[in-house]
Amino acid sequence: MRLVLMGAPGSGKGTQAKVLGKRIKVPHISSGDILRESIRRNSALGVEAKTYMDRGELVPDEVLLGVMEERLQESDCGHGYILDGFPRTVPQAEAFRTMLANHAAHLDHVLWLQVPTVELVRRLSGRRTCKECGSSYHLSLDPPKKSGVCDKCGGQLIQRDDDSEETIVARLTVYEKQTTPLAEFYRAQHLLSEINGVGSLDDVLERMLGAIGGNA
Repeated sequence: MRLVLMGAPGSGKGTQAKVLGKRIKVPHISSGDILRESIRRNSALGVEAKTYMDRGELVPDEVLLGVMEERLQESDCGHGYILDGFPRTVPQAEAFRTMLANHAAHLDHVLWLQVPTVELVRRLSGRRTCKECGSSYHLSLDPPKKSGVCDKCGGQLIQRDDDSEETIVARLTVYEKQTTPLAEFYRAQHLLSEINGVGSLDDVLERMLGAIGGNA
């Protein structure tokens, strides 16, 4: 089964993709992870991607698609996969559809995790990072044993600039603007299912399985 999982920052998309992948026995494929792996392996496409990333530029769609195509032809993807972070735009989705067709394949489902903005802000603004070792915590979901102090090294916990409420709201506004056309693209193909992303890990997993015809 070939799936795309969409979700705003703070929706739990990466975690849910991993859990769902284990449940239906297909790999969870993050576009960021495979770009980094391609660079680590020093593949031709990885080298090309790195030249853009080193300049702080976005990797062009044709390079990203090439990296994705290489990864999706590996043996562990023979029974499907869950894509996380790709496609992000309608042009990427159109190119991806063509790529799949060239391999006599198609997407089965696109799941869009829906979490209210107020909850996303709560989740993201509660994050704290150790200034010394980089360990992450959450004030309500995963708090340190001692307020403001890292459990692992005793370093000071800080809120990153991009986790401030004002910055988060701006990020979510950009996400919504970018994602709505992509959602409509997949809705028109009858591939899109909107999933309530609020609740326990098991609750959300059950909803996703229901949407794809799996067993809870």
